[in-house]
Amino acid sequence: MEVHHNRQGWSFFFYLCMCGAICESFHYSVPEERKSGSLVANVLKDLKVDVKELSARGARLVSKSTKQYFQLDPHSGNVLLKDKIDRESLCGQKDPCVLLSEILLENPLEVHRIEVEIEDVNDNSPQFSKKEFLFEIPEQVPTNTRFPLETAQDSDKGENAVQNHTLSPNDHFRLDVQSHRDGTNYAELVLQKQLDREENAQLFLILSAVDGGNPKRTGTANIVIHVLDANDNFPQFDDSVYKVKLKENAPRGTLVNKVEATDRDFGSNAAVTYSFSQVSENVLKAFSLNKHTGELTVAGTVDYEEERNYAINIKATDGGGLSAYCKVIVEVEDSNDNAPEVTLTSITSPLPEDSPPDTVVALFSVTDQDSGDNGRTACTTETNLPFMLKASENDYYQLVTQQALDRERALEYNITLTATDWGSPRLTSTRIINVQISDVNDNAPVFEKSLYDMHLNENNIPGLLMGLVQAKDLDTAQNSKVTYSLLPGKVIDQPVSSYVSINSETGNLYAIRSVDYEQVKDFQVIVRAVDSGSPPLSSEVMVRVLIIDENDNAPFILYPLQNGTSPSNDLVPRGAEAGYLVTKVVAVDRDSGQNSWLSYELLKATEPGLFSVGVQNGEVKTLRSINKRDTFKQKLIIGVRDNGHPPQSTSATLSILLVDGFSDPYMKMVDIPKEEIMEKEDRTLTMYLVICLAVISCIFLVSLLVFVAVKVQKRSKKESSALNFPVGPNFPENCGDADAGSLSRAYNYEVCLAGGSLNSEFRFLRPFFPVFSVEPPHNKVESMISSASQEIPSHAVEGQLMNQ
Repeated sequence: MEVHHNRQGWSFFFYLCMCGAICESFHYSVPEERKSGSLVANVLKDLKVDVKELSARGARLVSKSTKQYFQLDPHSGNVLLKDKIDRESLCGQKDPCVLLSEILLENPLEVHRIEVEIEDVNDNSPQFSKKEFLFEIPEQVPTNTRFPLETAQDSDKGENAVQNHTLSPNDHFRLDVQSHRDGTNYAELVLQKQLDREENAQLFLILSAVDGGNPKRTGTANIVIHVLDANDNFPQFDDSVYKVKLKENAPRGTLVNKVEATDRDFGSNAAVTYSFSQVSENVLKAFSLNKHTGELTVAGTVDYEEERNYAINIKATDGGGLSAYCKVIVEVEDSNDNAPEVTLTSITSPLPEDSPPDTVVALFSVTDQDSGDNGRTACTTETNLPFMLKASENDYYQLVTQQALDRERALEYNITLTATDWGSPRLTSTRIINVQISDVNDNAPVFEKSLYDMHLNENNIPGLLMGLVQAKDLDTAQNSKVTYSLLPGKVIDQPVSSYVSINSETGNLYAIRSVDYEQVKDFQVIVRAVDSGSPPLSSEVMVRVLIIDENDNAPFILYPLQNGTSPSNDLVPRGAEAGYLVTKVVAVDRDSGQNSWLSYELLKATEPGLFSVGVQNGEVKTLRSINKRDTFKQKLIIGVRDNGHPPQSTSATLSILLVDGFSDPYMKMVDIPKEEIMEKEDRTLTMYLVICLAVISCIFLVSLLVFVAVKVQKRSKKESSALNFPVGPNFPENCGDADAGSLSRAYNYEVCLAGGSLNSEFRFLRPFFPVFSVEPPHNKVESMISSASQEIPSHAVEGQLMNQ
């Protein structure tokens, strides 16, 4: 808007001039930096008006610039400064500096131009572009070398501007100020004396500029000159040879020595690095060198026994490649770092257990790589062993036996040899020598038991395992290998080998034939165990084999006889009362124990409520009185059962005749002629004698065949385990059990009565059992038969006679 108004003012001014207004210019001057309100000039004289007219005509001052710097006092005609003026800010380097304004008068209209020149005042000092100028000049730069400088600038003009430049006094540089063709000045630093960084690394100069004002103003700038280093100095060590002592086995990282070389140069030229120079491989393994600090440290193992002195050459090199050398001599001091070593020269292992005392078991030596007392050694061993040490020359030792050895007590010995040196602290090392003790056959086999009891069920399967015998031998290898065998013996006049066999390696006992408890109740076998040593040692043990009875025999009816013919008749009077003893059933069982306990029961009867049978004794009694309505002929079936598992049983059939009395039947039998009776008896006896003779002949033939077969087998040396069974009668000699398990102890029977009486008819029992005729007189069955007659009622005998 101000520019627009300015244009309008000039347009108005030209319009006025063209219209005939008087235009006149006035020129004034005023120094810069005057205070606000300062008088610039009085225009009354130049306008040729007085104060009243000036005021009456409405005089006013109009500035031609964007800012109003002056103001007109219409009452006095004075032109005053409105604001303080800075010529340098307003016009810069423009010369002259003029501000244009107009004074307008009306009635008539007049415009007068005012030019105010701002005069320069020395209010600015010379100034450099920077307060400090930095130069980097190598110390080897030749003299008279010039280095341009910046000159100072002054905002003032004319005499108030810069008039001269000066340099602070110094030994190396001077200031040379020259003028360009355009009249401007320039300055240069000129080197007068060569630089030396080692003497002066930096130079500090002051450059001054002075203007021509009054008073004069001065401007300064600092000149800093860094003298750049040249590699003109070698590194230098404090000493050429360093001697140090080092304990061996010093830990890694231990500082051995620090070498240091100095270089008077600067920067990279003074940066010294350290390195090994022509050193051996041992040095490289044992030490390391810090290339920056020169510290020599332990990097590996320093062993006095391997290397006692090290000569280490170290080179120091600066950044420019200049080097210096020194030598570090490291003397290694011995320490007790080596334990004694036990070196085994010879050893006897395995060692026989019968070795005599002072037998040399091992020869060994003890050495220590240390020196002095650190290398002196002594050797000991344990005191609780059957060995001792004997010292010999050149640090050799002998390990010898000092008492008898027993492999069965100790199979081996781990002998600890302890070697100790005399160093401080003392070091100890141990070595274990293993001595095996070899076996000698000095122990016989020992059975686990002093007596073995084995059980075998009768009627066993041939080849059945009965049990196991085992013997342990404290020896080893062949000396402990045990084999088993049976000693000769007899079982019922037969070799024990026909009953039992043994596995020679395992000791298993086998029954090679089936055994009958009624023939053999137990037998003994002697087993021998023999080791395989030289000479062999043996021991024996007894094996008792107990036969376990099985319920393999059914009860046998002794009375009444069951011969397949019509049963005998027992006579019972019809007047018999309840509880009348009719007869007694007698039975035996060849088994033993509860297998021979017999019980009786009535299985079947013509009249079930008439008779009863004693469960334990087999007595047949009447349950009630017999009357005339009862059937004349009574038939009873009596069952006999043993107590085995499973039980076995048999039965007997009784025929009982109920009669009114014994007189008629008895007399009828008495009337029979004696010769007829004797004739019948002789015929029957003859028949039974023939049967007995035939049976005896058969037994003889079978025995003869068995004897021949055994002889043939012995000749052919072939075992016969499954077929070698005893041959003989059905009932062995001792078939009867002395224990009357099948009969009550209250009854003893005698079946065979004296001859000549009617009761001698019971002798017919003997031919029915020919087996008993070959037994000794004490045979149980025969004694039972003979004793049965004591309890059989006489009327039962009469009934038998009448039946015959």
